[in-house]
Amino acid sequence: MKRERILVIDGNPLDGAALRAALCERGFDAVEAVSAESALALVPSFGPGAVLADATLPDCSGPMLLARLKELGSDAAVVVSTPPAEIDAAVAALRAGAESFLVRPLDPAQAYVVLEKALEKRRLRRDRAKLREQARARVALVGSAAELQQVMEVVRRVAPTKATVLVIGEAGTGKEHVAQALHESSPRRDRPFVRVNCAALSEVLLDSELFGHERGAFADADERHEGRLEQADGGTLYLDEVGRLPLALQVKLLRVLQQGELERLGGAETIKVDVRVVAGAQRDLAEEVRAGRFRDDLYYRLNVVSIPLPPLRERKGDIPALVNHFIETFGREQGKELVGVTPGALSALFAYDWPGNVRELANVVERAVAAAHGKEIAGEDLSPVLYGGRPEESGASALIPGATLFEIEREAILRTLEQCNGSTARAAEILGVSVRKIQYRLKEYRSGVSGRRRASIDEAFRELQAK
Repeated sequence: MKRERILVIDGNPLDGAALRAALCERGFDAVEAVSAESALALVPSFGPGAVLADATLPDCSGPMLLARLKELGSDAAVVVSTPPAEIDAAVAALRAGAESFLVRPLDPAQAYVVLEKALEKRRLRRDRAKLREQARARVALVGSAAELQQVMEVVRRVAPTKATVLVIGEAGTGKEHVAQALHESSPRRDRPFVRVNCAALSEVLLDSELFGHERGAFADADERHEGRLEQADGGTLYLDEVGRLPLALQVKLLRVLQQGELERLGGAETIKVDVRVVAGAQRDLAEEVRAGRFRDDLYYRLNVVSIPLPPLRERKGDIPALVNHFIETFGREQGKELVGVTPGALSALFAYDWPGNVRELANVVERAVAAAHGKEIAGEDLSPVLYGGRPEESGASALIPGATLFEIEREAILRTLEQCNGSTARAAEILGVSVRKIQYRLKEYRSGVSGRRRASIDEAFRELQAK
């Protein structure tokens, strides 16, 4: 296991050398410097995980050292040390971002413990950042459909505010992704993003999960529990399936939204929270209000901004971009380098109705990435369920094993062109071929097609004449 690197900065060469030796004996890889300038010169090549620095160095104060480390791109955890009479210097360093401080003369054993804790906090910060990046990769709002662009525009406008948002859409359309995009684009991005599925728990458990409970509040409540609202303090809470929230809990949630306060289950203490709430619903909450299953006052508080999400079947033109995004994401996770999909596989993806929407597409691509043998996802790598869908026209028979390459290519070009509203440039980009090849093939395909396909081909020829 790689040893953690520690940079010791001590104006007394003897003290610095002794501390370095003691830390090395305890498993660290440590070096020492007698000034801030000489220490900072070591940072790019040494890459310390932590810095133990005298906060009273003549050439650099604690806050200045932290600023210089940041300028160098270092995320090293900083622990400062000061004599008892100069604790103010340590306090100033802590306010500037130092993890902890020690009082001189230094005890190597104590320094080791404090550095280990500082390094653990750094590891947790890095892990959180990595998970956040992975989450961003998985939840990216990918596509160019007009409906999705409208969603992204609303996210951009609303994210900096504190307004509650109601996201409405079928299962798998990406409601949670929109909620996380709102969080990541907001001033709350460095605070928690917490999720709760209101349909997954009984009323008592959901009460405890959301609002917390005191010891003894119910049979299994052996100790106090902080609810998700408290955990999300300063951040964002996403309530999935908010329409399934019991009426009694709707009253408690309304209090949080109106007054920013709650009480744990079984408790009497009023707890203040600052939480931005984003709610997701598959069904029309206005209908739930009319049926008496949802409070109208809570509905109005949640529906300050409403974002409807279109199902994937209504924006199939985004399938190539989504597929490429998922191939990159899952390929990286699985250690595979794939460059795209074959025309036959793309045709199958276009033909399917996607009742599970983007989530189902992600699952299909993840499976296909795992099954793929070549550099592209082929038709045989896809889930068999895709071939059970009803094709729009008889041309889908080109997907049946045994079809000629000409038939498969023809089907891929015509379906892609159809989804691109006759744009040969867009179709060529998706299929990874030249515009000239698309145009040449269209002359062969023009006879024998009708309906939407004939319209898309005619549009392509009008595009050519306009050029």
